[in-house]
Amino acid sequence: MLSKAEKGQLQGRIARDARTLRLSNATVAWFLDRATPGQMQAVSELLSHELEVRSDSKHARLLRQAKFPAVKSASAFDPSDLRFQEGYGWEQLLGLEWPGQKQDFVFHGPTGRGKTHLAIALGMLAVDAGKSARFLSCAQLVFDLKAARERSRLDERYQELSKVDLLILDEFGYIPLDSDGGRLLFQAMSNCYERQSMVLTTNIEFGKWGTVLADDKLASALVDRIVHHGRLVEFKGESRRVADSLMLRNRKEG
Repeated sequence: MLSKAEKGQLQGRIARDARTLRLSNATVAWFLDRATPGQMQAVSELLSHELEVRSDSKHARLLRQAKFPAVKSASAFDPSDLRFQEGYGWEQLLGLEWPGQKQDFVFHGPTGRGKTHLAIALGMLAVDAGKSARFLSCAQLVFDLKAARERSRLDERYQELSKVDLLILDEFGYIPLDSDGGRLLFQAMSNCYERQSMVLTTNIEFGKWGTVLADDKLASALVDRIVHHGRLVEFKGESRRVADSLMLRNRKEG
């Protein structure tokens, strides 16, 4: 029977060694050859708990890093008003094979059709699957890139963005950019090409992207890259915001 002091010392050594050791196959084989069934059960529970803790910690870290502006669910989204290109559909989108394939998506449609909702929901599903994501509005990204350049950290900022599995850029074209901002945004989006996946939400058709980037040549190059390795998803139907407002008003009147 260990004394209280001896037990405390043993617990301290276990905690210290657990923080530093990565068990080798040889050590595992050594333990399995000598351990009693009770010891094996205890160690099995210890390892299972550690894996759960690590998984939960990773998920929480990925969620923090993604910086989603809200919690959105794909199950709460009605896909009946979506129009996919031939050979692709809702099931494939939710299957999440595409982030690993470094594929881009353009969510196009009028304001209020749920583009941002679905983009966030897919990002959250990606995080649930252990993939990294980052959500930014295009205006916010341009502001961040300009600030990073002033601090001589522009390359570092581009590298940070390039490390995520899924980059979500929201509201492309909602705020006009000057030529400087257009070049910075183009570079960030261009860096994604065949390196990571990107979801871009916009209400601007391809032919007018030159007005967004303030440069027709940059816009043409960007469209070519996205079309070559991406998919267009059209958002049709009535505005979800209008529908939600009408529903809320009817409830109050009722």
